[in-house]
Amino acid sequence: MTPSTARDLTTVALIGNPNTGKSTLFGALVGVRQRVGNYPGVTVERRSGQMEYAGRKIEMIDLPGLYSLAPRSRDEMVAVDVLLGRFDEESSVDLVVCVLDASNLTRNLYLVSQVLELGLPTVVAVNMLDVAESRGVKIDWKALEERLGVPVVPTQAVRHVGIADLKAAIHRTVGSPGPSPASPLPAEFQKEVGGLETWFRDEGRGVSREISRFLVERLILDNNGYLVRGMFGDNGEAVRTRLEESRQRLEKAGLRIPGVETDARYGWVHDVMAGVVCEPNDYQPTRTDRLDRVLTNRFFGTVIFGVVMIALFQAVFAGAQPFTGMILAGFDAIGGWVEGHMAEGALRSLLVDGVIGGVGGVIVFLPQILILFLFIGILEDCGYMARAAYLMDKFMSRVGLSGKSFIPMISSFACAIPGIMATRVIEDERDRFTTILVAPLMTCSARLPVYALLIKAFVPERTVLGFFGLHGLTLFALYVLGILTAVIAALLLKKTLLRGETPPFMIELPSYKRPSLHTLLHRVWERGWLFLRCAGTMILAVSIVVWASLYYPHNAVSVDSQPHLVQLRADMDEVELGSEEYLALEARYDHERLGEFQRQSYLGRAGHAIEPVFRPLGWDWRISCAVLASFPAREVVVATLGVIFNLGDEVDPESEEGATVFGKELHAATWNGSGRKLFTLPVALSILVFFALCAQCAATLAVIRRETNSWRWPLFTFGYMTFLAYVGALLTYQVGTWIAG
Repeated sequence: MTPSTARDLTTVALIGNPNTGKSTLFGALVGVRQRVGNYPGVTVERRSGQMEYAGRKIEMIDLPGLYSLAPRSRDEMVAVDVLLGRFDEESSVDLVVCVLDASNLTRNLYLVSQVLELGLPTVVAVNMLDVAESRGVKIDWKALEERLGVPVVPTQAVRHVGIADLKAAIHRTVGSPGPSPASPLPAEFQKEVGGLETWFRDEGRGVSREISRFLVERLILDNNGYLVRGMFGDNGEAVRTRLEESRQRLEKAGLRIPGVETDARYGWVHDVMAGVVCEPNDYQPTRTDRLDRVLTNRFFGTVIFGVVMIALFQAVFAGAQPFTGMILAGFDAIGGWVEGHMAEGALRSLLVDGVIGGVGGVIVFLPQILILFLFIGILEDCGYMARAAYLMDKFMSRVGLSGKSFIPMISSFACAIPGIMATRVIEDERDRFTTILVAPLMTCSARLPVYALLIKAFVPERTVLGFFGLHGLTLFALYVLGILTAVIAALLLKKTLLRGETPPFMIELPSYKRPSLHTLLHRVWERGWLFLRCAGTMILAVSIVVWASLYYPHNAVSVDSQPHLVQLRADMDEVELGSEEYLALEARYDHERLGEFQRQSYLGRAGHAIEPVFRPLGWDWRISCAVLASFPAREVVVATLGVIFNLGDEVDPESEEGATVFGKELHAATWNGSGRKLFTLPVALSILVFFALCAQCAATLAVIRRETNSWRWPLFTFGYMTFLAYVGALLTYQVGTWIAG
């Protein structure tokens, strides 16, 4: 590894079990100077940030939360690679901070025993002191430090207790010799590790570089073959044969793989804790225990979970309304100012309709997205989300999955991309692929603009049972539709393409704790900015393309020669100039002329070409155009509708009959000027169902390609979801029209 003195930055890795407050501690150390990216060559998220202490610049890396350095998933493999410097020699780790839960040291010290064997300078941060104190746990800090042989710092990250001491300990320990503890594993096992080390050095085939003793140990213990496949791929047959010989010899010696490690390390943990940690003899039920009696109850817990989800969706609408109005007013003012200071023409149309109207039409829904992120963050940080996974495990097992698939699917409500990436914690590849393929069916935040637009415009604003708003219930129903469809799709996949046994489910239920407001707000801001930066860039590009394809060829001669426009001009000549009748005819003429330009545009021609395909869904060429243009990113449909229907000029968000951003114009749209309303409730619902089920997100498909390492699965996902969306929208429109008729 490259020593820290040879680089400008000192690299420190934070590692710890899930639910130890590691991310909160990371935020307390680096503050707002955080960034998110991916590790080289993999899709695992890399969170890092910088801090300075005593003139030293320190790069902090927040590794994925994990229970062991035995790589059985991509997260665990990445953590091992980072700690061993296998990604990039120039960014080798100089020091490791192990974050422990003070109330659960027995489990947490298991990981510490593995980290210490790496020989890296190490500092142990024992976090969540308040939880330990509430349970009567007492720790002799000096004795614990002596037993471990590394600095130990008590912290309470949520209140910034001990953060200064931790920074000082990091500064003192960087550059010092790493620990060299004796391995707790038996001598016979160590002898086998040494023999395998020699074999790799002298005879091992398919090895491109030196393998550390730690990895050799892990290869022997890797009885499921995950590490061998990750390191050697299909060229590791000789390695597999040699490993099997080692395991057979250990088996004959009475050392069962991988149980020998569990026994040895927990034996070491008990030795470390003896006389150091004092726990009360008579266990008293905690607040967490009392809450779990209700919240994990199969009946009451499920009912509460449903109420929590409904409340979330109600808040998405109600809480965002004041901010939506301010954003609308701002973009209206900008658009009006540009129109008032520019001559009519292509450039003004581009700026007002393409850029301002397109981007503003999506940013207006940012408040809903931020509220969704906020609620999901609160549920995760307080510990409730793990209970939801526990409650759903029995249900998930019926479709061939485990509760581990529930967390990625819940994460997909914010965005399918992190949800798909979260499947890395699922060891079974069939389960992982199944979860990846159904995750896009979860209603992500990008669908919210479409939902909000059509629900506000066409669903009556009334209450049900005197409390629940129909808008919120409709939104909830769309989320339920995605969930039920995902469940059915998962069941079919597990019975056909990805057939396999339901894996066992184990999850740690963390203590309930108060979320860190600073960490929570930073995460919401980070995700909101990521949405604006990534989605906004695509929205702007697509909005301009849609505007251009809808504006050109802009043949004024051809448009003005249309018989209905000629007749309207003649009617205008027969009435008094400036009269009320003249102004009404003039407005109608402008509207009809704009519609004719759109019909003759490139996008209009494409819409007319595909209209027969979508007509059974109740859509005309304009709706078909909007859906066609939004296939790269579904959130673009709002901007596209704004351009196609010339929306935004008469926005009245306060009006009752048109309480959506573009409600009044959508209500006024007709079928080819026939007078028959284009947008009815069945049509609006068919569009909602289509967007609830369709795979309209190029970024999601790209992530599926990277996660599965094949184009087969993203193409399959796009195909089956598009089919479901079409059939669902068709049934919705036809049944809805039949009921309404």
